[in-house]
Amino acid sequence: MERWAGRVAVVTGASSGIGASIAEALAREGMIVVGLARRKNRLQDTAEALSIAKGKLYPVQCDVSNEQEILDAFRWIRDHLGAIDVLVNNAGVAHFAHIISGDTEGFRRVLDVNVLAVAICTREAVANMRARRVDGHIININSVTGHAIPNLPNHLSLYPSSKYALTAMTEVVRRELISAKTNIKVTSLSPGLVKTEIMEAAEYCVENTGSPDAPTLQAKDISDAVLYILSTPPNVQITELTIRPVGEQL
Repeated sequence: MERWAGRVAVVTGASSGIGASIAEALAREGMIVVGLARRKNRLQDTAEALSIAKGKLYPVQCDVSNEQEILDAFRWIRDHLGAIDVLVNNAGVAHFAHIISGDTEGFRRVLDVNVLAVAICTREAVANMRARRVDGHIININSVTGHAIPNLPNHLSLYPSSKYALTAMTEVVRRELISAKTNIKVTSLSPGLVKTEIMEAAEYCVENTGSPDAPTLQAKDISDAVLYILSTPPNVQITELTIRPVGEQL
């Protein structure tokens, strides 16, 4: 991780769960981290807690379902920090409903956050990286549901569809970056079930996995994986990394 010290990372959905863990881990490794999230107060609390870290966390309020807010956030980064070296597309939402009877608003939010926001953030970050001719890295926090449809008692609506789109997008971007003759890497990181604050209510686990004792990962397991991905040498690109808790049956 030494080569990333002092360089700028952007993490979406950084106010809690996996995103907060990733932002904290990168700052502790000496990176200048810009955390994007709707809840800026949560980001500010994390930034204060990291005041003695080797790096720094800048909180920026941004709802990634709103393109203008994304553009404003990336403009702030360019104006105040100049550089973007790492992008972690972590923000994501689920919508538990049937496709055959669900609401359009729920459909649209899943696609806006899980697909369109990733494309927009990637476009803006790559433009900065290419202009500066740097060896950047994009990491998309995907899901095992982006590779196989789990047999769950509840319905995931467009969530697996959005993650399948992210799997495809990662590969398309990889090929585009090669065609553009860049040194920018892109990785899809696909966790199984992760215990975040959304899951802390026991009924969540029962409702969506069928078991209150379903094995789960911790957010730190995912941030550790991000550090591993970034620590690979320049000639190595991890295109897909899948992480499951031992015993997971999804």
